Amino acid sequence: MEWSGDALILSVRPHGETSAIAEVFSRDQGRHLGLVRGGRSRRLRPVLQTGNRVEATWKARLADHLGNLTVELREGHAAVWLDSPGELAALASMAGLLRALPERDPHPSLYEVTLFVLGFLEDAEVWPALVARWEMELLDELGFRLDLTVCAGGGDPHDLAFVSPKTGRAVSAEVGAPYADRLLRLPRFLLPAAAERQREANPSDVLDALALTGFFLSRDVYEARGDVMPDARERMVGWLRRRG
Repeated sequence: MEWSGDALILSVRPHGETSAIAEVFSRDQGRHLGLVRGGRSRRLRPVLQTGNRVEATWKARLADHLGNLTVELREGHAAVWLDSPGELAALASMAGLLRALPERDPHPSLYEVTLFVLGFLEDAEVWPALVARWEMELLDELGFRLDLTVCAGGGDPHDLAFVSPKTGRAVSAEVGAPYADRLLRLPRFLLPAAAERQREANPSDVLDALALTGFFLSRDVYEARGDVMPDARERMVGWLRRRG
């Protein structure tokens, strides 16, 4: 058994004295683990950093074996953002959240969206909003799509302002007003028709968007598994809140 392809490093842990077990997210193979021989060496340690983009080759005698993984660096995202706490936390948060995907389950569309968002980390005015939209894509891939197309209460579909925490469906401003304290705010840049309006999102909008996606990720993905969301996501949100 063998495959090769573009991949992102999600996590690495030591194995024995010199090797490491790396977890990657491949475009065509999904989340995949493999043994990197010499992975703790001076040559490979800089390559096996969370968020780095690599050319990965996996080989095993049988499909259900751990297998051997070799990697060659394509883009060193981790080193670029080493001195930028917000961007580094965003990179680590995305990598951590991708670990929620089922192992060896391909998600090519999400992979391409992930690369797109990583390409905008240098633009501090837009990447926070893109990360929020990316989290919505992740929820969709995990089977928890939010319905942001019509009002769940029959209100104006052009005036959607809230999301029901029970159903994940949008609610218009008029219908939701009496229950605003029990609903989640829906920033307009998250609406399907506003896909190109990330730059219009102010810091408050971004925090509301991350509160929205964070609620469903926490409840439906992590709490359902008896787990908690990655610490890196909390660091990213904290950094954005302090930045204002």
